[in-house]
Amino acid sequence: MKTLFILNDPPYGTERSYNGFRLARALAKHEGSEIRVFLLGDAALCAKAGQKVPEGYYNIEFFAQSILKRGGQIGICGVCMDARGLKDEEMIQGAEHSTLEHLAEWTEWADKVLVF
Repeated sequence: MKTLFILNDPPYGTERSYNGFRLARALAKHEGSEIRVFLLGDAALCAKAGQKVPEGYYNIEFFAQSILKRGGQIGICGVCMDARGLKDEEMIQGAEHSTLEHLAEWTEWADKVLVF
């Protein structure tokens, strides 16, 4: 099954993006699953490399990288990156600077779209 996750919330402060990545990671472990994650708004910060969090706290970068390691894809809204002063070289390797046109293509590709 092809599943697209659209995340909108920041990596920390709420748990919506965290829970979206948790579910995406769980589905990525299932044979035949294809996962794509698109980051909009403050969720663009989920793909920032080098995140340091307090001991015992979840690290959203770890979850993003685990999706990529399992063959998933991560797109980041370029307008959202620009609005937050994020540069391509600051993002985790494998995450793609993207557009809403790309999101539209991914939406057509997907069997299911989940929004967090």
